[in-house]
Amino acid sequence: MIQGTALALSPSTSFLKPPCRNSIPKPSQLSASTSLIQLDNLTCVHRLSWQTLFYTFSSSSSSFPSFNKISASFLFSSRRYDDLKVRAAPESAEEASNPSGMVKTLQLGALFGIWYLLNIYFNIYNKQVLKVYPFPATMTAFQFGCGTMMILLMWAFNLYPKPNITRSQLGAIVPLAVAHTMGNLLTNISLGKVAVSFTHTIKAMEPFFTVLFSALLLAERPTVWVVSSLVPIVGGVALASFTEASFNWIGFSSAMASNLTNQSRNVLSKKLMVKESLDNINLFSVITIISFILLVPSAILLEGVKFTPAYLHSAASQGLNVRELCVRSLLAGFCFHTYQQVSYKILEMVSPVTHSVGNCVKRVVVIVSTVIFFQTPVSPINSLGTGLALAGVFLYSRAKTIKPKPN
Repeated sequence: MIQGTALALSPSTSFLKPPCRNSIPKPSQLSASTSLIQLDNLTCVHRLSWQTLFYTFSSSSSSFPSFNKISASFLFSSRRYDDLKVRAAPESAEEASNPSGMVKTLQLGALFGIWYLLNIYFNIYNKQVLKVYPFPATMTAFQFGCGTMMILLMWAFNLYPKPNITRSQLGAIVPLAVAHTMGNLLTNISLGKVAVSFTHTIKAMEPFFTVLFSALLLAERPTVWVVSSLVPIVGGVALASFTEASFNWIGFSSAMASNLTNQSRNVLSKKLMVKESLDNINLFSVITIISFILLVPSAILLEGVKFTPAYLHSAASQGLNVRELCVRSLLAGFCFHTYQQVSYKILEMVSPVTHSVGNCVKRVVVIVSTVIFFQTPVSPINSLGTGLALAGVFLYSRAKTIKPKPN
């Protein structure tokens, strides 16, 4: 009631306030006047007018002339405190330090670390399996199947809210799922044919296709800085391709085609605006399930049923026994789905530009890790081309933040 009275009186009688004075009260006077106003640890700031209080008390107590005299003398002696602002002290030291920013930074750093680590393990396990079991469509379908099982368990145990998909949303998501399926299938074809480092070097061309499709489908005109950043990307990929020891046209073409499909998916999602009531996690989950449904019959049509004992034992003769093959396939499927979920989670917490920079760093980490693990021969010129392409990707992500000047 005291708080409400003060707030109600102050606006209505503001004309009674004299000009403000910038005098500084003594510490003893400040604590005394503060104790009169600071009640129940009020968290908002009130600017109290001594004239308003005097007017209120004097009008309500006109039968007490002595009280009016005391009030008047108090008013004129305390007039200089008219501008005094009283703030409640924080209830605890935690409120003063506000550690939520630090907690968010630590959480984000942990997510980036998990994202990179899962990428490294996926590329290593996936390459090991594809070397002895060269059926990329079957392996991609198996990886989507692992993701589908994880999603269904997540929804069944209410670990994440299950979305309600309308027919219009489903119709818009299906083209994205087709592009997503093709992109991952083509990436696995490339990983089975060439070194992991070379596949990821070629996939550094993604910004080029992003700019191309944005201009063709969305009529977005790139800035001079964006176009300039594409030069080292294209030049670096070309230089790395000419000097790559494991180069073959199937691996190169499939990696380049995966860039085309993945970036067309991204631009198409922006054009169709399918997110509406779907967040990133559920949108990716629905795309994964549709991709699994689409790829299973396609894998059987392209490669046949390859889970027979004969094919598994043929893989064992090349270095992985049946148990190792199954374990590495499951781990690759788990890492494949989880790192993409973590990537979408990071995208919800940071800007697209920050996510793009993080993706560029991730590609560097994956290339270096797989070169060391598989002992891939890399020439100095090949390293220069790879570094040039990755530097171009970084410049592209920074150039996207530069807005064109208005005409």
